[in-house]
Amino acid sequence: MPGKITLHAADLDGLLTSWDRKALEEIEALYSPAAEISLKLESPSEEERTKAGVELTERSKVISHALERICLIVPSIHVYSFEAPREQHGEASRIIAKLRKPETGHEEFIYYIQRSYELLFAHIYSDASLNRKRPIIQRTPVTIPYQNYGVHMIPDVDELVHSTVMCVMLRGALLPSMIISKEIEDYSSDAFITPFALFRIKRDETKDEKTMDYTLDLGRSFFDLSSLDGKDLVFADPMNATGGSLVTIMNYLKENGVRPRSVKVINVISALKGALRISRAIPEAEIYTLWMDPVLNEKAYILPGLGDAGDRLNGPDPGQDGRNMIQLIADYGQSIVNLYRNQVREIEKTVLR
Repeated sequence: MPGKITLHAADLDGLLTSWDRKALEEIEALYSPAAEISLKLESPSEEERTKAGVELTERSKVISHALERICLIVPSIHVYSFEAPREQHGEASRIIAKLRKPETGHEEFIYYIQRSYELLFAHIYSDASLNRKRPIIQRTPVTIPYQNYGVHMIPDVDELVHSTVMCVMLRGALLPSMIISKEIEDYSSDAFITPFALFRIKRDETKDEKTMDYTLDLGRSFFDLSSLDGKDLVFADPMNATGGSLVTIMNYLKENGVRPRSVKVINVISALKGALRISRAIPEAEIYTLWMDPVLNEKAYILPGLGDAGDRLNGPDPGQDGRNMIQLIADYGQSIVNLYRNQVREIEKTVLR
């Protein structure tokens, strides 16, 4: 499958409507004072830092209310903290705060990514199936005075998951895709192991947002077009900044005759601009994010963001070409490989065949 497909930033420019652009301008205007407030938070004066903290908190509330109002007008954008019961918002906030923290190390970062996707899976799939439940009759290790069993009612998600294909956009999307696949396996009545489609796509980090290139390397991707047609495609990626990588892949699939039954985009953090672009470019897509961040900087990094999620999940790549899928899995270590062993086998089959 030779060749490369490149999408240029200019190709994304026409996706946004005039309403989208006004919404983005509003959010950027609300966020712009944050730079000055952030400088005060670095002040040696405790009094000034305290005052700046209050200012930033109030500013964040205003931005959050504006983001919620905008997202409610675009029905395909789902933000966990705008849709989930208020009692659950604190958990999402705690997780995002931990992921943002520069001192959060590799193993702890993985833990909070796992927690994020467990919350998102419950919101997307389990909550949608609460009116349909099925029993799990589970044999326990307790055999005295007789063999004991526990009965547990769980949401019946089968009809939502049995046509799922996990579409992995390297690199940071590998582990999140495995997590969602594992949740599907655990919830489905037949322990369904999702197929995987592996795409090698990179954006040119030497360029800024307005000149960015997104390149899909077909020679280093592993997927079967026929197995994607009519399926529920799930793209689980920690960060959605510009939406360019996903739009590149979906354009290629559609140009080659793939008509998915549905498209779900599942992010830990999404920038408003990226979410709006995906909603316009891929009308059938449903975008789910644990947290919505307001803006991008000139390098197309999310603000306030959490840094390079791929590097924080997988460690920085040695060399320019980076590791292949099998090398990434090996670098996760035995504990991760054992936890997601069925997903690892499926990924290995996808690469080797």
